[in-house]
Amino acid sequence: MTQTVGYGRKLGQAFRLEQVPPSLITRSLRGIKLEVTETRNDNPVPGLSGSFAREDAFLVSLKLRDYPDCELWERSKCVKKADVRAGATYLYDLKHDPRYVIGKPSHSLFFYLSRSVLDDIAAQSGAPRIGNLGCEPGTGHDDAIIRHIGASLMEGLCRPDEANQLFIDHTMLAFAAHVAQAYGGMRHTTELMRRGLAPWQVKRACERLESDLGGKFPLAQIATELDLSTSHFSRAFRASTGMPPHQWLLHQRVKAAKQMMAARDLPLADIALSAGFANQSHFTRVFSTLVGVSPGAWRRAHGAPESET
Repeated sequence: MTQTVGYGRKLGQAFRLEQVPPSLITRSLRGIKLEVTETRNDNPVPGLSGSFAREDAFLVSLKLRDYPDCELWERSKCVKKADVRAGATYLYDLKHDPRYVIGKPSHSLFFYLSRSVLDDIAAQSGAPRIGNLGCEPGTGHDDAIIRHIGASLMEGLCRPDEANQLFIDHTMLAFAAHVAQAYGGMRHTTELMRRGLAPWQVKRACERLESDLGGKFPLAQIATELDLSTSHFSRAFRASTGMPPHQWLLHQRVKAAKQMMAARDLPLADIALSAGFANQSHFTRVFSTLVGVSPGAWRRAHGAPESET
């Protein structure tokens, strides 16, 4: 699921990284791309970072390492020097050609957020079009939600085989909605937030999810089949089932694994793959979190047949 194309390549070139940094990409909003990229430079080549193409888009960055006395540039001139703190969120308007002087080790997550994404989020929420975001050079925001989203996506960047498309779609959609609200002033209506799916929609959505335990169907595809926007479907599914689609799917995977362990003496590695997990390690980690014991311990406790391998 990790990709090394798109905006990640531009970031790698701008920061003069030796390798193209890993990215996670979703097209959950009417085919519009949302992307997150991890950049890390432990041995930087000093100098001013490269310039990005000026466009109506934003970079939202979660800093994972302190960067003291950072020299920030916009429109080809230095605008501020500031200490950049790990854990803080910074916003950059690409129309202003943001750059900085490279000279110290750095580690960040960069979310690429186009104007089209913001427009679609507002339209799906029944809100007015969003103006500019609160981009102030050198001003960091103590944003616990971005930190949580960043930590969740880091798992996917580190273990791409375990990051299913539903999880990426849902998390990136939540990121875009949060930025639109926190920094663009967008507000959802209470009625829209509480509205769930019709019973037939819940049934069809669950059947669709269960038909692919590997979670390869994008949210947009399922939402389209129900004649809903992706963001509306995601919110309504959670309102109807009590959990977002990717979490519901994890519970279904565990349910399928329990059924297989109770009935057959298959090796746990085979059960993991059959139930939609990336591998046995992924299976064990998720099963232990949701059930409270490991798959092997559950199998022994329930007297189920146990494979020797």
